[in-house]
Amino acid sequence: MTILKTALKKIFRDSFKEPVKVIFWDGEEISYNGEEPKYTVKFNKSISDELLNKDPTLALAEAYMDGDIEVEGSLEELIVDLYKNKDSFIRVKSELLSKIIKSKNNKHDSRENAHYHYDIGNDFYKLWLDKSMTYSCAYFKDKNDTLEMAQENKIDHILKKLNIKPNQKLLDIGCGWGELIIRAARDYGAKSYGITLSDEQYTKTLDRIKENKLEDRVFVKLMDYRDLKNEKFDRVVSIGMLEHVGKGNLNDYFSKVNELLNDGGISLSHSITMPNDGANNIFLNKYIFPGGYVPGIKEIITEVAENDFHLLDVESLRRHYARTLEMWTDNFESNLDEIRKTKDERFIRMWRLFLQGCAGSFKSGNIDIHQVLFSKGINDELPWTREYIYK
Repeated sequence: MTILKTALKKIFRDSFKEPVKVIFWDGEEISYNGEEPKYTVKFNKSISDELLNKDPTLALAEAYMDGDIEVEGSLEELIVDLYKNKDSFIRVKSELLSKIIKSKNNKHDSRENAHYHYDIGNDFYKLWLDKSMTYSCAYFKDKNDTLEMAQENKIDHILKKLNIKPNQKLLDIGCGWGELIIRAARDYGAKSYGITLSDEQYTKTLDRIKENKLEDRVFVKLMDYRDLKNEKFDRVVSIGMLEHVGKGNLNDYFSKVNELLNDGGISLSHSITMPNDGANNIFLNKYIFPGGYVPGIKEIITEVAENDFHLLDVESLRRHYARTLEMWTDNFESNLDEIRKTKDERFIRMWRLFLQGCAGSFKSGNIDIHQVLFSKGINDELPWTREYIYK
């Protein structure tokens, strides 16, 4: 027990810049960086010293999920503090990571991974997403934008970047609950196609297409993007999908986009990114996004170049995603009574850690999100400046 406490004291001493107080399971209290704590971490019981030695991030995350640790103060700001410190335990490379991460996601893995995360239940997601069920970074034109407004802004921002024209064919790879393909057809006159691996998303998207009376202009399929053959599109977009293809499949993805695009066609990838090399997160891979891999921005740009695309535009939306996650968190916490009707406390603490942890990770700059716009061959139909995007 003494060895465990010694290890934990070192972890907390080396990981925080802000004042933090730790209360151990035996009542001992210790403060770091000042006497007025910004956060208090209380251990209700001891934790696994074996797991702590192998991966402190996973050990402490699971202890929080199990209720063995309580945090007083902002969990999000605590995560920000951890990422600001280069000596923090959260930056230690996991010894366990390689055992649960596959370098490539085959079609069966991809299907199972999508089912694990996205088929939790539409009723659950409806409680904290906006009414359009858009589950990706919003775009805030103003600090007072509501979540719904910001998600509408995001769809328009993407479709304007793509310079979509009436009757052009657009493909959304990983179309979620269908908001973009419906808006592209309804508001921009496109002929829209979406594909997803999620049963719940597929069923809901079909319903929304019928509700909007767009059966002749919007189409959705339950399939892997790699199985799409003998089709050509003027525009191809993916929002929050590239993070799911796996490190070993990045080239396959961009090669497939090249195959699907008409000459002069334009594609946009909206993806979480790492500032340098790509990375996995053991907590997210084990509990939230199995098979996930966050590519480095340089990996994406390299793939664009190596697949003979022409890079048109790169934009960071890091602050926008932090704000989106904070709004999702507010909605999540406001609907706990409803969530508890179908989910247990461990699930709730797991998702709280996920939402606030991701917000903190974006806020600290540990991760970013980029929209990367590129064309197959030269496209001289785009306006000369970015002004067309902001009209």
